Amino acid sequence: MTYFIDRRANAKHKSAVNRQRFLDRYRTHIKRSVEEAVNRRSITDMERGEKVSIPSRDISEPVFQHGPGGKRAIVTPGNKEFVEGDRLRRPGGGGGGGGAGEGGASNQGEGMDEFAFTLSREEFLDFVFDGLELPHLERKSLVDLDEVRPVRAGVSRDGVPARINIVRSMREAHARRIAMRAPIRRALREAREALEEEESKDPVLRNPARINELKTEIERLEKRLESVPFIDTYDLRYNNLINQPQPSTKAVMFCVMDVSGSMTQAHKDIAKRFFLLLYLFLERNYEKVELVFVRHHTAAKEVDEEEFFYSRETGGTIVSSALTLVDEIIAKRYPPGQWNLYVAQASDGDNWDDDSVTCRDLLMKTLMPRLQYFTYVEITPHAHQALWEEYESVADEFPERFAMRQIVEAGDIYPVFRELFRRRVVQ
Repeated sequence: MTYFIDRRANAKHKSAVNRQRFLDRYRTHIKRSVEEAVNRRSITDMERGEKVSIPSRDISEPVFQHGPGGKRAIVTPGNKEFVEGDRLRRPGGGGGGGGAGEGGASNQGEGMDEFAFTLSREEFLDFVFDGLELPHLERKSLVDLDEVRPVRAGVSRDGVPARINIVRSMREAHARRIAMRAPIRRALREAREALEEEESKDPVLRNPARINELKTEIERLEKRLESVPFIDTYDLRYNNLINQPQPSTKAVMFCVMDVSGSMTQAHKDIAKRFFLLLYLFLERNYEKVELVFVRHHTAAKEVDEEEFFYSRETGGTIVSSALTLVDEIIAKRYPPGQWNLYVAQASDGDNWDDDSVTCRDLLMKTLMPRLQYFTYVEITPHAHQALWEEYESVADEFPERFAMRQIVEAGDIYPVFRELFRRRVVQ
């Protein structure tokens, strides 16, 4: 395919269109660079752009050239060394004849020029989340709306001059003039017909008093007709504006993490990256996102972010305590009819022997009917334990709302995240 590049001066707002066209054309190269950047950078550094390089050979553009056709007259210089029929040696130092300077070039490999440009934060995140979607994204009925915007709500008789509706005002004035002039015009027409009839009579039968009376009446009606105003304050109409609450979507993300002695700081760092990636994704789909941090060992507690990621605990693990606390927080602060509820749980898989069955029952009977999505990531290189086995039954019961994956190292976070939130194909 041949591309023709428009090199004319850009009009207003045309640069953004050209940039978007460029990003779409080289989407494959850019997406590969973005994936490499995601694997290279920590998720905490996801909110900045990225410098992307594309090989120059992939962005080469066609050019127009003049062919050698037509008659040409060429003058070539002579020489003292060669005559007709001599064989010429090839120039030394490789093909092309143009030396590169002694000691300044390498004979190893092939060079490659690159075209480099910088993606903005929004463009970078667009490629990071390309092809992903939030399952069961719902717009809830909302309360406590903070944002309003003025919207047109018809016209009113009162208002300020800046909001006058000229067309509607002129229409009202025209209708009023028709209504007020109609009976006057009718009376005027009748008076003129009567005057014409009286004047057409024989001079002996004419009534001069009647003629004078009709002329006076016609003059009075003409003055009344002219006195009807072209526009009156009664005709003025104004655009009416009211403040309308702006509908928005709200979501709450529950971050649930095991902080028992078996969870090392490396496990917590991996969990933090996954939580941050999910939070960025939710921010792109909802206007308002709240975070709730729930940590647990044998008992669960709602904490702030600092304590959630960096506080150390010892002892055993009872996962059901965290799920019970999440259910209580939902009942108190986040009614399911007004909030989209997401839960992300990170653990190394350890749990009290009989508690895994309790976790399964809590999810299936209480939490899952309320939630939009529940993700469970198990950070461990070892075989799965009882909690994973019980969660598999929950995934079978709620295949579209419950997802679980295993993460071994930090490099698995992004692929696992894309697998959890890949776009589903509607059958």
